[in-house]
Amino acid sequence: MTTTDPVRVVETVWRMESARIIAGLTRIVHDVGLAEELAQDALLAALRRWPVDGVPENPGGWLALTAKNRAIDLFRRETVYRRKLAEVGRDLERQPEPDLDAGLDDPVGDDLLRLIFISCHPVLKPEGRAALTLKLLGGLTTEEIGRAFLIGEPTAAQRIVRAKRTLADKNIPYEVPSAADLPVRLRSVLGVIYLIFNEGYSATAGDDWIRPDLCREALRLGRLLAELMPGEPEVHGLAALMELHSSRAPARTGPDGTPILLLDQDRRRWDRLLIRRGLAALERSVAAGPPGPYTLQAAVAACHAQAHDPADTDWPRIAGFYALLARHTPSPVVELNRAVAVGMADGPAAGLALLDPLADALAGYPQFPAARGDLLSRLGRHAEAGVEFTRAAELTRNDRERTLFHARAAENALET
Repeated sequence: MTTTDPVRVVETVWRMESARIIAGLTRIVHDVGLAEELAQDALLAALRRWPVDGVPENPGGWLALTAKNRAIDLFRRETVYRRKLAEVGRDLERQPEPDLDAGLDDPVGDDLLRLIFISCHPVLKPEGRAALTLKLLGGLTTEEIGRAFLIGEPTAAQRIVRAKRTLADKNIPYEVPSAADLPVRLRSVLGVIYLIFNEGYSATAGDDWIRPDLCREALRLGRLLAELMPGEPEVHGLAALMELHSSRAPARTGPDGTPILLLDQDRRRWDRLLIRRGLAALERSVAAGPPGPYTLQAAVAACHAQAHDPADTDWPRIAGFYALLARHTPSPVVELNRAVAVGMADGPAAGLALLDPLADALAGYPQFPAARGDLLSRLGRHAEAGVEFTRAAELTRNDRERTLFHARAAENALET
């Protein structure tokens, strides 16, 4: 690997290899925090050595070997310590010699899967799971994680430290859960990956409507999980959902970052490769078993992806998918999406009839008045629609979205 900037090579290789290295070390030392420290030692060694000695031919292997040597040094020190204690009469339990080579020389496989399940363990709070997942599996720095979720770097660091401490205090085993425990654990894993993707796809706050780096990290994790667990339908369902949503990214904003809504997007700019990947993942999900919530959402996204023009969208089918989703995973947000789909399939009055009963449940959710404003506008009730879009603008914490809602309010004001 040749480059004029060895530091940049270190950063790139770290993002690519850190998860595998930390996973292998965790299997050896049975402590995520310690494994990360050992891997970080190897990273620091690379930052010191590569600018002086040059980038090695196999930089990923160099990092893994250096991390393994750090682990060997650690065990040697502990062995000496145990021997000294034994000499003064302490009776210590004998431990088998760790298989360091097997721990780090395995190709990507079960070690990474175990690390995913540790990072997303349900014993952790959702914000802790997301931060730890991005740190260990995404390779993001604490500063990047803080910026991603609009929190300070110290807060992000505290979340990661608390998550690792909780795993240690609870003595969470470094293993893929048993078949009996898998559904709950897998649900947690998929949930945190989708949380990361959603925060990138439609940022809850800040100056940008989308954050491509978060979408890419979540998509990478989803693809990895699909390779490691090919028999799980919802793993493929989530991968399909993220692939299909990601395909719209080039058309979702204008040159200045202004949001462009789905029905106004230039579909020629959608990424056809991602659409093909998403449809293929959806087929694998359907073939693997009964559809779950991610597969149903992916089926909705597929309807949009397969419509070359907004007028070709199969809204009755989409409404049917949302009805199934509402039975499978009832929530006011799902009902809101069903109301929007029904409003497109059967007319805005039908959509409004489904939407209005959700007012109390979605009182603080900006998408509720936005959806209501759109349905009212299509009914010609522009003054009411303007009020709803203004309310949506007041509720959102995203600057780009706020501008969009104010623009919709102004458009309806011109119609009154």
